[in-house]
Amino acid sequence: MGENGAGPARRVVVTGMGAVSPVGIGAEATWRGFVAGRNGIDRIATFDPAPFASQMAGEVKGFDPQSFMERKHAQHTARFTQFALFAAQEAVDASQLPITDANRNDIGVIIGSGIGGLPVTEEAHLTLLERGPRRLSPFSSPMILIDIAAGEISMMLGVGGPNFALVSACASGGHAIGEAAEIIRRGDAVAMLAGSAEATITPLAVGTFAAMRALSQRNDDPRHASRPFDRDRDGFVIAEGSAVLVLEELGHARRRGAHLLAELVGYGATADAHHLTAPDPSGGGAFRAMARALERGRLGADEIDYISAHGTSTPLNDAVETLAIKQLLGERAERVPISSVKSMIGHSLGAAGSLEAVVSVRAIQEGRIPPTINVETPDPACDLDYVTEGARSLRVDVVLSNSFGFGGHNSCLAFRRIEA
Repeated sequence: MGENGAGPARRVVVTGMGAVSPVGIGAEATWRGFVAGRNGIDRIATFDPAPFASQMAGEVKGFDPQSFMERKHAQHTARFTQFALFAAQEAVDASQLPITDANRNDIGVIIGSGIGGLPVTEEAHLTLLERGPRRLSPFSSPMILIDIAAGEISMMLGVGGPNFALVSACASGGHAIGEAAEIIRRGDAVAMLAGSAEATITPLAVGTFAAMRALSQRNDDPRHASRPFDRDRDGFVIAEGSAVLVLEELGHARRRGAHLLAELVGYGATADAHHLTAPDPSGGGAFRAMARALERGRLGADEIDYISAHGTSTPLNDAVETLAIKQLLGERAERVPISSVKSMIGHSLGAAGSLEAVVSVRAIQEGRIPPTINVETPDPACDLDYVTEGARSLRVDVVLSNSFGFGGHNSCLAFRRIEA
């Protein structure tokens, strides 16, 4: 690997971030929305939700792909890929990462997604049924594919390093960032753009998730439907968005004078091996992911200042995550603040982990923890400190960010403050 070499001492830092979410377009707007406790959930506007058991979502509003893409390109690009392209360009601009002939093949991209181009799939299927196969668009096939987001970013930036997609349902974002860091650590890249994107607020997605009773049916009060850790939670609210981080090898970042936002010191990935959709009720898989992230980061449980929870607002997940945190922290569990930004934007599926990585890094930078909103009646099974009073000011040196997915996939990222 050229200038940095390889070896066990390679450290990975975050030097730039980009985001698109239901509370803001851009990483700064998204963070400010979270800190303000802004609610991005409302009745679905993308299609008529009246026939559906769940009728609300966290939709990204005001996003115009033609503000940064040519119209023809935008027409042939799936919405989740548009989100990823925007977030990636913002992250690169924020990091001021130079891309030259000398380093472009040492910069890679991993973009995760749980479902990818589902809206295109639905539209193409309707065209097939109503107008026949000869009316199908040749652009539909690549627009559907989850790997195209990473491919499009590599083409936009002209980077030729490791490039692929990663799919692990709602853990996709955490896994994408964690695996990108591993690529840097083993010497296969000096920098990686890593994150995830999702845009699947469609009749099929809403209908199927509702059929399995995963979604909230609080249709008369959408803004209070996502209520992680509350006794009366009844399911998650589907959402969309994207976030991308620029990860760099520490020496590379320092030599070019980059602004270091945080260090990604630990990554844990485990499987529940229990059930297609339900978490292991013992919390064992989630616990092991967090414990491995700490071990890899050479951190003790007593060093954790904040946990960005998966916190989906489903009855099983929130209780099991609480149990796993108690197993990890022991008697200290009650003193570590925990919050879930899904209370404000809903569950953006594959995009969730990368959006919550942005939260983790910004919490370290600013010394502020975003709140968990809508916790009105505490659940006895969820009896920890969920920051329900509004954003909290607190020096944050170490954050754990949890993401758990259907299929029993668990990921945990450990971020640590890094001094200039």
